[in-house]
Amino acid sequence: MVKIRLRRKGKKHYPVYDIVVVDSRVKRDGKYIERLGYYDPNTQPSTIKIESERALFWLDQGAQPTETVRNLLSYEGILLARHLRFKGKTEEEIAEMVQKHKEIVLARYWRRKELRKKREEAKKKAKEKEAQEQSA
Repeated sequence: MVKIRLRRKGKKHYPVYDIVVVDSRVKRDGKYIERLGYYDPNTQPSTIKIESERALFWLDQGAQPTETVRNLLSYEGILLARHLRFKGKTEEEIAEMVQKHKEIVLARYWRRKELRKKREEAKKKAKEKEAQEQSA
């Protein structure tokens, strides 16, 4: 079975990944069929660069993405483009909807980041309040 998965590169404690098409029996960093792009989780927001035409080609050939790669393809709008292509939409409509999708995903990223900050602050305040109550 052919899979689309991540191939680790980079230094210790600083991973960078290639998105590759590979036979599922090959080890993680072994020989691959084709490199589709890369993923750098160390930046804010994470850098994802995928050749969409080649990814669509491999998906049409039956390649199965791993869960992480499926999420990356979704963030980039490749799975949406594939779905719309099956529905018979024109290229202009697809491009417009994919661009809108990318904007929504980016806005969701920043909104979730803000919510995480607020939760962290609330936890700190709760701990401080609890410590004050115990000392009194």
